[in-house]
Amino acid sequence: MAGYTPMMEQYLSVKAEARDALLFFRLGDFYEMFFEDALTASRELEITLTGRGAGMEERVPMCGVPYHSAEGYIARLIEKGYKVAICEQVEDPKAAKGVVRREIVRIVTPGTVMDTKAAQEAANNFIVGAAESGGRFGLAACDLTTGELYVTSFAAAREAVKNALNVYKPAEAVGDEAAVRLIREESAASGRTILCTERSDYDAALLANQFPNERWAAHEDVRKAAVARLIGYLGETQKRSLGHLRTVKAYEPESYMALDAFTRRNLELTETVRDRSRKGSLLWLLDRTRTAMGARLLKRWVDQPLLDRDAVDRRLDAVEALHRDWMRREGIREELREVYDLERLVGRIAYGTANARDLNALRATLERVPALQSLCRDSGASPLAAIADRMDACADVAEAIGSAIADEPPVSVREGGLIRPGFDPKLDTLREASQNGKRWIAELERQEREATGIKSLKIGFNKVFGYYLEVTRANLGALPEGRYERKQTLANAERFVTPELKEKEALILEAEESMVDLEYETFVRLRDGIAAQIPRLQQLAEGLSALDALQSLAEVSAERRYTRPSWSEGYDLHIEDGRHPVVEAVSESGSFIANHSALTRDNSILLITGPNMAGKSTYMRQVAVICIMAQIGCFVPAKSASLPLVDRIFTRIGAADDLVGGQSTFMVEMKDIQVMTEQATERSLVIIDELGRGTSTEEGMAIAQAVIEYVHDHIRCKALVSTHFHELAHLENSLRSLSNGCMAVKESQGGVTFLRKLVPGAADSSYGIYCAQLAGLPDTIVSRAYSLIESAQRPAAATVCETAAAFSPVPNPEAAVVQLSMFAESPAPEKPKKSNSPAQDKVLEKLRRLDIMRMTPLQAMEWLNDAKNLLTESGEPS
Repeated sequence: MAGYTPMMEQYLSVKAEARDALLFFRLGDFYEMFFEDALTASRELEITLTGRGAGMEERVPMCGVPYHSAEGYIARLIEKGYKVAICEQVEDPKAAKGVVRREIVRIVTPGTVMDTKAAQEAANNFIVGAAESGGRFGLAACDLTTGELYVTSFAAAREAVKNALNVYKPAEAVGDEAAVRLIREESAASGRTILCTERSDYDAALLANQFPNERWAAHEDVRKAAVARLIGYLGETQKRSLGHLRTVKAYEPESYMALDAFTRRNLELTETVRDRSRKGSLLWLLDRTRTAMGARLLKRWVDQPLLDRDAVDRRLDAVEALHRDWMRREGIREELREVYDLERLVGRIAYGTANARDLNALRATLERVPALQSLCRDSGASPLAAIADRMDACADVAEAIGSAIADEPPVSVREGGLIRPGFDPKLDTLREASQNGKRWIAELERQEREATGIKSLKIGFNKVFGYYLEVTRANLGALPEGRYERKQTLANAERFVTPELKEKEALILEAEESMVDLEYETFVRLRDGIAAQIPRLQQLAEGLSALDALQSLAEVSAERRYTRPSWSEGYDLHIEDGRHPVVEAVSESGSFIANHSALTRDNSILLITGPNMAGKSTYMRQVAVICIMAQIGCFVPAKSASLPLVDRIFTRIGAADDLVGGQSTFMVEMKDIQVMTEQATERSLVIIDELGRGTSTEEGMAIAQAVIEYVHDHIRCKALVSTHFHELAHLENSLRSLSNGCMAVKESQGGVTFLRKLVPGAADSSYGIYCAQLAGLPDTIVSRAYSLIESAQRPAAATVCETAAAFSPVPNPEAAVVQLSMFAESPAPEKPKKSNSPAQDKVLEKLRRLDIMRMTPLQAMEWLNDAKNLLTESGEPS
């Protein structure tokens, strides 16, 4: 560093401590960046790039941002995936000898953002620690803003890692090389940005210090390693106490329904497929929470449906009690309206960044707790009473805040005005001295105006000169000689001081400075005292968020006329008049066609055929969504529902190319099916929509049948399969537990009506061209499509007759060989004949609609036989 100025040498030494971060170096009222950091920041933040002399011949690149608005710039960099190291002055510049000492006070990363403007209020911001050893994968997930910390472990398989990350959607990960590699692979495959940091070593002693009440001997080694790496990383980057991280919530993945990324996406649990927005998702429908912490908890419930029947029933009991008691539910909602985000308030208190307004928000929240406890205890529901019993109103904390903090304090804790009058006698004395001094100055201004006769004379104050008397130039002659000392000359006025004014100024400023310092000390002492009560406050936050999530489920259940599900003892699933909750909610007509569902051991697979747009996909999705709603503890959109606990749901609904991975739509579909065949159990629910459509008709049909047979014979789980391969309907005859169903259609002179009703049996048409017409395709395309279908069906129908005749001896074998033409021309028009009879017209109409390309020879023979019988019964020659 030879040749650099002392300040630049200091910058380079500090930068060496944070090589992977952009260094915000405090110089006066600005954070400055130099060298490569300046180039990067000026590009990403779109701020001016300048230069600065650094003792070398060349100027080094430099850019900067004002310190008072730095949070916004930092947030923008974090969103782009950067780390930001904040370097502050850590000694008084007046007392410094040489360059002011500076240190990194915090490193802000995507997973450690504490600013709630950058961290979405209704969503968590997780950072994960990971460890991989001996075929096991440990994962610890922490939201630093709320103090939540979860840990689990599972087999170190790509699919298991993917499912765990889908629950937390972390912004950042830290772990050993093998664990980080798996996370990076999943991040690249999903298109999600996860900032990864490799960290092989860890200090096990950190666990005992950070979590003194935790029994670490009972935890698996990969769990301990994951937590230790995470805590070590947080300590190094945050450089302060992590006092709100005191509890580790360990769980087994088997405690929750497993939902892979495709299932979450296809069922639109938390965001829609089309634009990934919250509106239109199941969470959007269910979220009637009043608090941000309740909204976050409800999202976790949707992400992790329960597999513990007793736990689900406790939630359902609470929801039922609130569902039937509108007055109590409304009372709880009104009280929760005044509850602030207690989890994040606690985080800021522990971090030492909470201001006086945050403490008043805490007090307002605590004051609502007794009324909420009373409403819960009087409900008659034991789960609600248990929540009330676990909540601690922390009346001592509320009283301490109320007695100390002013009703309307400023945002800054360094400007005074924080502490209520009467709380501290010494502070009151200083406040009185300051107020008396200001009254004395006001009186002095009045006296000087009278003595000089200058009505415009005024006394002002600034930080450079202190208090002064200001007289316009026109009135300078009226001032008495020798009494005033000139201090400053302005364009139109002169400023003066007097010995008395300087003396009083010293007293006032000393009182005000002492008052501000004393207020800050008093505030910090109170905040630190509240920080010691964080475990109580966190337990209260858990109770309030659970109550908020439960009332939300009750509110939407009552509004939408949902019913409480019951549990079947074994395998069977029965839903009477089930409805898709989101489709019903957004339906413009306000009506939804309900459908029954029954999946039993004797009827475990339903093969659904029918036209496009008839509601097959909606029907299958609603069965899955009803199961999920039941297992998060919500009432369901059905007249009645008797359900088993489903351990996994697999959905193969639609497909998309994996362009980054170089995989086609069909390959993506096959990989999803592979995961299903590998992981589904008897307790699972499988939903497959249009299996095999990404390849040729023959191969697609063969794969579809093989998959259905595998599910039937080997997995034996409940399954809903929709297809346009009508030929697969014959599987009902060969697979004992499979039955056919189709979406009903009504044909009339006015066109085709999709009835959205599931009925037994198989459909015989997909009405694809009709759907294209509904979509608005030009009439030319629609007409051409119909003509191509008709021209393809006519020769095919004739060939069917020839094929039937081929079962009898053929005099000339060569004449029986016919080369089919897919688009054969229509025969030349013949002379007009007499009009057809009604029976003939009916046969012709059926012939036009015949989907000959999907018929088997046996089906063609049966169709011809039916047509012959129809003509014979009507008296027509056949």
